[in-house]
Amino acid sequence: MLTAESNQKYRFHDIMTLAEEAEKLGKRAMQLGLISSLTVHVFPDCWQFSFSNRRESEMMTPQEAYLRFKKLVERAD
Repeated sequence: MLTAESNQKYRFHDIMTLAEEAEKLGKRAMQLGLISSLTVHVFPDCWQFSFSNRRESEMMTPQEAYLRFKKLVERAD
């Protein structure tokens, strides 16, 4: 069975737009108070994400960041 959520189109179609969506989700997680800071390192060939909360801080690829932030934001909404 398809739900309205599963019918949504992805908001990204390449690594650049995936990184942009990850950044948006990270900012949303900060607004919700789920993470205390977000750092995005933008290099010519890649983006790296880092966030900190009370327990952890690590560098992530855009794919890892998107999945992590999406999960955090979905739990809070």
